[in-house]
Amino acid sequence: MQEQIKSTAEKAQPMIERFINIYWKPSVKKLDWTWRRHPMLLIGGFILIVMGLIAILAPYLWTIDPTAVDPPNRLMEPGADWWFGTDYVGRDVYSRTIYGARVSLAVGFAVGAMSVVTAAFFGLLAGYFNTVDLVIMRIMDAIMSIPHILLAIALVSMVGGSVPIVIFAIWFVTFPRAVRVVRSSVLSLREEVYVEAARAIGAKTSRILWYHVLPGTIAPLMVTGTLIIAGSILTEAILSFLGAGIDPETPAWGSMMADGRRTISKAMWVVGIPGGFLTFTVLAINMIGDNLRDILDPKLSRSGT
Repeated sequence: MQEQIKSTAEKAQPMIERFINIYWKPSVKKLDWTWRRHPMLLIGGFILIVMGLIAILAPYLWTIDPTAVDPPNRLMEPGADWWFGTDYVGRDVYSRTIYGARVSLAVGFAVGAMSVVTAAFFGLLAGYFNTVDLVIMRIMDAIMSIPHILLAIALVSMVGGSVPIVIFAIWFVTFPRAVRVVRSSVLSLREEVYVEAARAIGAKTSRILWYHVLPGTIAPLMVTGTLIIAGSILTEAILSFLGAGIDPETPAWGSMMADGRRTISKAMWVVGIPGGFLTFTVLAINMIGDNLRDILDPKLSRSGT
């Protein structure tokens, strides 16, 4: 039995060494290089991971029902009993802030993912086919000609406030700008030598778009996606603050700040704490996007100038 265990260990040792040499060491080396050249990327990523864990583990972080009303304990200052204090009807600000992270991050990442996918599809078509470009870009221009906040408020007001509706409304007013980014990349990529060579050998248009043009749009799409996520979180907070977003009973950072307006002179924490979480989250995402731009396009890097 011991000989079998020893034999198995000897067989596994080369695999472990291969894994360390091929995957682990290069990853650690790259992480060390990233930390030295772009420390803000790792700091932003750390903050975003913490916010994500807070949203996922909200029921297990010593929270209570975020909608529970306790009038005798309204406007209690932060302390041992109420970590972040209470609002004007006695709801626990800590629990509402923690659960509010779920709404903001869900809206931001859902809108970001939907915008990236639709922008890649329509941007490829618009940038590669001149005839299709006339139709798609005029539609995009028409959407962008309306202030996006007003258009989002109109869409939510017509259908009603819920998380899916808010996601759709923000996506509808956001993705046209991402389409423009992809289109501009495709316009330059379609004139590259390797694309011309693919056409010359008779490659299908779908293959050219998928294997030769689309990979060149990934870098700008990633950077644009981070900006869309940050902007979507802010837009959701604005809609909730104006009362045109998600149901006011649902804990969200924007609606919490709106509720705290009436008592801001007596209870700054009702506005300041969710506002601080919102600020740090958007700041972290913007830091990630800014450093991704520097990594993916060194020509634009401030450190390289």
